[in-house]
Amino acid sequence: MVSRQLPKVPELLELMQFKKPELNAKKRRLDQALTIADLRKIAKRRTPKAAFDYTDGAAEGELSLARARQAFEDVEFHPGILKPAPDVDTSTTILGGPSALPFGIAPTGFTRLMQTEGESAGAGAAAAAGIPFTLSTLGTTSIEDVKKANPHGRNWFQLYVMRDREISYGLVKRAAEAGFDTLQFTVDTPVAGARLRDKRNGFSIPPQLTVGTIVNAIPRPWWWVDFLTTPKLEFASLSTTGGTVGELLDAAMDPTISYDDLDIIREMWPGKIVIKGVQNLADSKRLIDSGVDGIILSNHGGRQLDRAPIPFRLLPEVVREVGRDATVMVDTGIMNGADIVASIALGAKFTLIGRAYLYGLMAGGREGVDKTISILRSEIERTMQLLGVASLEELQPSHVTQLARLVPVSEAARAVAEL
Repeated sequence: MVSRQLPKVPELLELMQFKKPELNAKKRRLDQALTIADLRKIAKRRTPKAAFDYTDGAAEGELSLARARQAFEDVEFHPGILKPAPDVDTSTTILGGPSALPFGIAPTGFTRLMQTEGESAGAGAAAAAGIPFTLSTLGTTSIEDVKKANPHGRNWFQLYVMRDREISYGLVKRAAEAGFDTLQFTVDTPVAGARLRDKRNGFSIPPQLTVGTIVNAIPRPWWWVDFLTTPKLEFASLSTTGGTVGELLDAAMDPTISYDDLDIIREMWPGKIVIKGVQNLADSKRLIDSGVDGIILSNHGGRQLDRAPIPFRLLPEVVREVGRDATVMVDTGIMNGADIVASIALGAKFTLIGRAYLYGLMAGGREGVDKTISILRSEIERTMQLLGVASLEELQPSHVTQLARLVPVSEAARAVAEL
């Protein structure tokens, strides 16, 4: 029998520890976010459907994006035991410079449409965290203003080769003069992918006031107040706008882009140059052999060719072929610090986050981007400690198994034959 007694007031008082209420609404909602998925939920509540879907969506059936995220979920880690790692070092050197974390912010287009602080918030948060920030050719903040937001940190510029080559050449010159140290030469956008969410939503640049957008804006008045009371969108490259994102891309991009264009840009650019949008082994080897400073395995976040290769699945094969000393980076589908750790273990030198950054931006502006970085940093550190590694250099392929969900027919047939 358990003896019972009346509760003692002093003991009750010890249990009654009320948390001081947080009066700052933005801080309150960001404090409740424990994962990037939590930030996405907040972003969806606070952002009009067309703008949110532009960020959240991908091309056609969105299979490439779903498969990329599934590939990260289909990871099995192999921790070492009795290997204390009370303190972990997440810093690295990438493309000749430092980064406090093994990821940077990827280029995103039309960012101020997601939240009015846009690229300035991303660049400022990157500066505070000691990681690189990448400005898109289709960014909504100028090269010079990004430099002002991140005057002493590392700024990278993502370049599209435009139909009017002089526009691209001018951007290269401006980025170099502003002290950007790395150029991402993007090769996977000869034409725009079919982003069906944007078409269904009638999403245009700039956004149009229609019955649908007004109805959707009623529970989100703060977004329209911000949009209508802040400076007009300034694009890094486009002098005119109007139409859907796909129409703008098709009008600006050139399907004849070739290695000749790459050679011209390499001659112009004084810093490091990496090729973004590499999606097969042969191209990876050719580019590394040609002497570029690095490649980014990417299917453009699933926003171009649907059913494109999964960058994370391609990573080990590319690293084996080009060597672990080559600078191979990866993006698409990263939603957790564990995704980043797995990528580094399999040979990536660095990773880039796009949607995760934008979810934070939509959830809370600059503070939301800070929260994204904080969440990923904590997940990276915790994963490394649980694996028993104290630095990124200690991560090895033996720490990770990619579980097979989608297996090419040829490989499946070979496996059956070996039984």
